[in-house]
Amino acid sequence: QVQLVESGGGLVQLGGSLRLSCVASGGTVSNNAMGWFRQAPGKEREIVAIISWNGGHEYYADSVKGRFGISRDNTKNAVYLQMNSLKPDDSAVYYCVVGRYYGHSESADDYDYWGQGTQVTVSS
Repeated sequence: QVQLVESGGGLVQLGGSLRLSCVASGGTVSNNAMGWFRQAPGKEREIVAIISWNGGHEYYADSVKGRFGISRDNTKNAVYLQMNSLKPDDSAVYYCVVGRYYGHSESADDYDYWGQGTQVTVSS
């Protein structure tokens, strides 16, 4: 059973940056897409960014394009999310995910493993 542990969340001011990390244990994830979803209070869960199994393809939600960058290190079973130019609308719990397939899917149902989440709060 794959377990995911996120870190790097916190409180940051408008325009600031944070880097989220997620490390998988209990199994290999090097053949699976990995990435991040988020959910803010009172809002639906939404996809943020996904990276394919070998890092060759990246998908970003329109709301974060140009501001966020996703990367992975398969030697460490890890995925990262660099978040720049943060806005209050980015405030949410961010969840690390491991997908069922090599590439990205926009459906949360196609992600078999989820972390516990890390809180990101952007103050104005």
